[in-house]
Amino acid sequence: MKCSPHFPLSVVQSYLEGVKTGVWQLAQAFEAVQGTREALDQAHGLLQGMVEATETLKPLREQVAQHKQLQVLSQLLPRLRAVPAAVAHTRTLIGAQRLLEAYVCLRELEQLQEETWAPLGGLELPVFEGLGPLAEALGQAVEAAAGVAGRLAREDPALLVAAVRVAEVDARHTTSLELPPRDWQRRCLQALQEGLERTHFGTPLLLEPGALAGWLEALRVALPAELATAEALVAPCCPPHYKVVRLWAHTLHSGLRRCLQQLLEGPKLGAADAFALLHWTLHVYLGPEMMGSLELGPEADVSQLEPLLTPENIEQLEAMFVTQIQVNVAQWLQKALDGEVAEWNREQEPGTDSSGFYHSPLPAIVLQILEENIRVTSLVSESLQRRVHGMALSELGTFLRSFSDALIRFSRDHIRGEAMAPHYVPYLLATLNYQSALSSSVSVLQPDGAASGDLAPVEAGLDELQRRICRLVLEALLAELQPLFEALPSRRWLSSPELLDDVCERTVRFCQDFRRVRNPAVQLLLAEAERTVVLQYLRALMQGRLVCRGADERIQAAQRLQNDAAQLRELFLGLGLEESVHCAPVLLSLRDLLNLRDPMLLGLEVAGLRQKFPDVSEDHVSALLDLRGDVSREQRLAALSSLQAGPQPSLSAGHRALFSLVPVPTPALSSCLPSGPCA
Repeated sequence: MKCSPHFPLSVVQSYLEGVKTGVWQLAQAFEAVQGTREALDQAHGLLQGMVEATETLKPLREQVAQHKQLQVLSQLLPRLRAVPAAVAHTRTLIGAQRLLEAYVCLRELEQLQEETWAPLGGLELPVFEGLGPLAEALGQAVEAAAGVAGRLAREDPALLVAAVRVAEVDARHTTSLELPPRDWQRRCLQALQEGLERTHFGTPLLLEPGALAGWLEALRVALPAELATAEALVAPCCPPHYKVVRLWAHTLHSGLRRCLQQLLEGPKLGAADAFALLHWTLHVYLGPEMMGSLELGPEADVSQLEPLLTPENIEQLEAMFVTQIQVNVAQWLQKALDGEVAEWNREQEPGTDSSGFYHSPLPAIVLQILEENIRVTSLVSESLQRRVHGMALSELGTFLRSFSDALIRFSRDHIRGEAMAPHYVPYLLATLNYQSALSSSVSVLQPDGAASGDLAPVEAGLDELQRRICRLVLEALLAELQPLFEALPSRRWLSSPELLDDVCERTVRFCQDFRRVRNPAVQLLLAEAERTVVLQYLRALMQGRLVCRGADERIQAAQRLQNDAAQLRELFLGLGLEESVHCAPVLLSLRDLLNLRDPMLLGLEVAGLRQKFPDVSEDHVSALLDLRGDVSREQRLAALSSLQAGPQPSLSAGHRALFSLVPVPTPALSSCLPSGPCA
């Protein structure tokens, strides 16, 4: 190779030396790598030999481990041999209720188990297999003692203290053994509650009807005594965090509440039991003798107790009570009515009181039955009283209707002759006294605060009953008098008072028992009797049986009307009727119509009659004009026209119908006005 003239020889020489050095270094490096490879191969061979050596040592290691375990077991062997005897001894202690000693023995055994467990690598020795059942037996003994805490607090408080202490100490104990937690503290508290509930509410409540009140009364005594025991005896045996008094109060309440719910879900309670339960839960239980006791300290925390009975329970019990008491009341009232009705056909007259008035205990019995049921419910709640009050008024209304129906049957059977009552009218009069007694005393059924209109239906029923009794009495009077009025008016009537004398005599005889009827019913009865006689008198006049044949007979008829009015007045005044309600004065108005000498003035007289008696009709006036016997057709029309002339009179509030109740024969067409009712 030729050197370039541009590079000096020294430079080339230096370059070549550097290349030579690099080649030498590479050779050295190759030799080092080759040596390292050989060293690694040797190390790999050594490691492979060590693995093989390790495999050969594995049985040795196992023997070493077993040797160590045997060494531990050999050291603990005396103690392990004593385990079965210790287990048996602990069971004996548990059976003897020496719970603290039993727990100490159990802990020693469990500690020995822990000492062997770790060195043996978690190996469970058969000798310790009985510790689990042994611990459970001790736990059950603790529960059993807690379950009768109340009795133990009185008889053997040391045992109760031991049971509680075992539960508390065990709650703080920790262990390296892989065992489930025993939780004896929770079990102890649960046993306290269950034992308390079992003592008082453990057996199903199967009571005979009416026996619930006795069971509740027993609870009224037992539960406060149980709370007193808890405060005085059980609480000192337990840690403060147990809050024994609160636990007792809430457990008893919860058990009682559950027991009552089961009771309500069972067979339907009777009225007495429903009432007893409502009164006890709403008043006695929360009262000063039980949960409201001043001696029951704030630690009981009774304010947090939920009600024994829910609103639905109370509604259920109230409805149950009202339904059953309504059936009972209906039966009692019907029985009282049947007994009264049975008296009506007796041979003896109705009984009288010391004042001589007809008397029966029936009204007092009826009101007493109803009033007592209303009054007693005020001891429970206002809502129950309202329910029973409404029920009582409803049953009284039903009773009045039944009473009225019984009177109708009594009257019908008597009139038809199917069951002739020897003292028919006296017993009707007696029932009028009964109605008066009920009417005057029905206000006792009205509790304080009840609406004044609640009694309106009952008062209406009493008024209707009074009207029905009066109607039956007056029908009997009519049966007596109607044959006598068949001969009135007549020529004999014109000349003699004998016919009316017979009427008065029969009326007096009929009304003689009215004196045994109390006011105000007797005044009503007399007024209706007098009105009945007057109506029969008017009815007889309207029949057209007599036509006066001249002025003398008209004067006689007018005089007879005047005399009869006076006689009837004296008759009923003598019977005690107030003169202000007499109807007989109507005869004097008719006398004036007959006594009028000039027929041309009849229109004025008829108009006056219409003003006094607004219910007088054209037919009535026409019948009276026929009685005169001297009225021409023109005069009749003129007189009847006066009924239509002028303002029509209005019926006053106190007006009582007379003429509208008196039928008249259909008049001849010639006697009617063109616009009259017979036109």
